[in-house]
Amino acid sequence: MGKYRLIITEKPDAANRIANALDQNGKAKKMFDSGVPYYQAYRNGDIVVVPALGHLYTVACKEKANGDYPVFDYQWVPRYLAERGASKIRVWIKVIAKLALDAEDFVDACDFDVEGSIIGYCILKYACDRKEETAKRMKYSTLTEEELQESYTHLLPHLDFTVIKAGLTRHEVDWLYGINLSRALTTAAKNSSGQYATISTGRVQGPTLKFLEEREKAIKCFVPTLYWTITAKVNISGTTCQVEHEKIFENKQEAAETIRACKTKEGQIGTVTVDEFEQLSPLPFDLGALQSEAYRVFHYTPLRTSNFAQYLYLEALISYPRTSSQKLPPAIGYQTILKKLSKMPAYAKLATELLSKQTLKPYEGQKVDSAHPAIYPTGNQPEKPLGVGEKNIFDLIVRRFLAVFAEPAIRQSIKAVVRINENRFRLTGARTLNEGWIKFYKPYTQLKDSFLPILTEGQKIVINRVVLKENFTKPPARYNPRSLLLKMEKEEIGTKATRATTIQTLYDRKYLHGVDSLEVSDLGFEVIEILTKYCPTVVSPELTKELEVKMEKIQNGQETREAVLHEAIKILDPVVSALKEKESIIGKQLNQALKKAWIDEKAVGTCPKCADGKLVILRSKKTRKRFVGCTNYFEGKCKTTFPLPQIGIVKSLAIPCEICHCPIVCILMKGRKPWKICLNPNCPSKGVKKQ
Repeated sequence: MGKYRLIITEKPDAANRIANALDQNGKAKKMFDSGVPYYQAYRNGDIVVVPALGHLYTVACKEKANGDYPVFDYQWVPRYLAERGASKIRVWIKVIAKLALDAEDFVDACDFDVEGSIIGYCILKYACDRKEETAKRMKYSTLTEEELQESYTHLLPHLDFTVIKAGLTRHEVDWLYGINLSRALTTAAKNSSGQYATISTGRVQGPTLKFLEEREKAIKCFVPTLYWTITAKVNISGTTCQVEHEKIFENKQEAAETIRACKTKEGQIGTVTVDEFEQLSPLPFDLGALQSEAYRVFHYTPLRTSNFAQYLYLEALISYPRTSSQKLPPAIGYQTILKKLSKMPAYAKLATELLSKQTLKPYEGQKVDSAHPAIYPTGNQPEKPLGVGEKNIFDLIVRRFLAVFAEPAIRQSIKAVVRINENRFRLTGARTLNEGWIKFYKPYTQLKDSFLPILTEGQKIVINRVVLKENFTKPPARYNPRSLLLKMEKEEIGTKATRATTIQTLYDRKYLHGVDSLEVSDLGFEVIEILTKYCPTVVSPELTKELEVKMEKIQNGQETREAVLHEAIKILDPVVSALKEKESIIGKQLNQALKKAWIDEKAVGTCPKCADGKLVILRSKKTRKRFVGCTNYFEGKCKTTFPLPQIGIVKSLAIPCEICHCPIVCILMKGRKPWKICLNPNCPSKGVKKQ
């Protein structure tokens, strides 16, 4: 092969699809160099398609890392120079650089978003000897053969430089915040205890943790208030219904007097109101809405949903998922997609029904993304069986797509006033007159119908029972992954691509506990307390939102990259100085929280011999064997220890043995059933043979 066009893609799967779509015979030749795959294709000339592995370059200190701070001098470097475990990147960059030598021109075919643009730009600039100025750009929203060929035929003349500048700035600002604040906290803890533990925070991570901390404080400070409600069971034309008093009572005496006044055998129907209304279909999915809905329906975390959607995109089953658009433009080909879906048994009937409509017009939202439309199915059938998660997300996306083309649901609501000795009670009911879009979105939505008998004003009813109930007001609910994601979107912190990762980072740093109810750990409280006390600006949503606005302005050409970076450093410098000044105090606070977090993670139960000790999993310095010991051993108060099997993962069951009251643990071993054992080797239960 002589001179050729070099196409850079973001990932190997994308390279495979792009190469085969562009090859005139539909079968590109797969090659390897030092284990790195690339493809040779022909389409009006020779083409070489080589993938990246996501980001090959990252921001790092100019000087050799020594853990000191503040640090404001940085540069973009290959990831293998900045990150452990990234040695593979060295070979990847070397192969791309080698392929660039014989290339006559270059095309950036990475995903058409901020991250994809940065990936392609850095490779062209650093690995391809500054070809970013002359390279062309492919823009596509799906990896279908038709769209890839269309994109290649109409290449954009240059890279999207304003988007790249905004993206580079965001990475650099995030790096400045993350490296300086995290080093300040980590160094304080290390200098206090002599032991290393990563304690991180950042421009988006800090405000997100602050949301959780504020909610946790509101819950802990909440004082329940008593109130009373009155309900009645009534018989209307042979049908038993429950009605509720219109008033919520804060005074028990008033509630008691009211219920005494309702002790009668007969009431009557007052005003009856019947309304018909349209319930519009849901909006097309943007990434946040998909993550939110997938949590509601399947309890998938935002990050899992994002990963499932990315897989479906790389398999050419859905459009690009990292979008904030709620628009489905006609250019995507509504009829073509529906015709393809009609060939799938699960969607055949529904898709055919939509195709019979005279016009196809989706119900859309207001949000627009200049790079991509809302998420939609391509209509392609899976080439290989999907996993459970991928299958669920695919089905959810397909049914949502079908639903937005359907008619509104028609509902009827019935509201009536029930009078019991001049006391007004509410009676409500609703029913579906026409399912409309609901039929297309089942089983992910179902409207409950509550049927009422025919009601007429003045109609007599029989009172069966009147009940007074004592209630307490409830504290605000803890955030779950879905509600936290929605809060981040509302406050405009983070991006559609980073919010799920931020939530996962809070888990990974052990700042959070729980799955469906996110509770801030002691360590999380200490970190946010320190940041709030010594540098409140960095946990302020307003500051993060302001920076996001400025980065949008860079993209629109209204702000310069240099000005935004200068402003970030101006804010950070005094903040980091304040943390350094209080390093000793901060270190002590953090170490107390780290110790408690370590004990909570390793604890398997309460010590049976001392009242306040916890049994934790330890490892002998001499033999490196693991065992269980009491935390009071370190204070010289208790010498309780128990042996442990040296294989498998130990999990606490949080229950004591019924015979000796020592904790029971579960040993998990691959390929075997979980093994439950009492920690006490002398437990009488171990001498009892199972019948």
